[in-house]
Amino acid sequence: MASASAAKAASSSELLEQDVLGSRRLSNVLVAAVVSTGGLGFLLTSASSYFGKDLLPIGNPAALSWVPQGLVMGLYGIAAALLSTYLWAVIALDVGAGANSFDKSSGTLTVTRRGFRQRISVTTPLKDIQAVKVDVRDGLNPRRRLALRVQGRRDLPLTRVGEPMPLADLERGGAELARFLGVPLEGV
Repeated sequence: MASASAAKAASSSELLEQDVLGSRRLSNVLVAAVVSTGGLGFLLTSASSYFGKDLLPIGNPAALSWVPQGLVMGLYGIAAALLSTYLWAVIALDVGAGANSFDKSSGTLTVTRRGFRQRISVTTPLKDIQAVKVDVRDGLNPRRRLALRVQGRRDLPLTRVGEPMPLADLERGGAELARFLGVPLEGV
């Protein structure tokens, strides 16, 4: 459940839909751009040391000896190019984007997400949902997410992966969802 999308989610007394933000976020684009730029710099530095001609406007990379500095710079550049290709592919495919659809008229919850090769869809009867769980863990690896406690299954996460949501948005979204489903809210 995206915090801004939750307020705009289509809802009525019978249907609640929540959009989930995928990997097309500004932070991911910035990281991919920085890795791409750094990789290009390493590759140009390596090529400059190999050909003996400065291909970069800053520094003097042609003065580096090809073995070992130029060769190692080239390996770093290749590694960065592979990593940036992966990052741009994840952004282009918008991995993780999807929706949570709670339909009281049919009595089902449908959670859909985009994967690399296929669309992932999980359907669960609403009667099996026992509670809405707010999971907050701070520290070195913080986590703030909404999950559903489902009978006979593991908790089903509903929020996006990535940067933690603000606590106020998390609690508001959890309370709204618990009220809609008529189940208790846990972990607040």
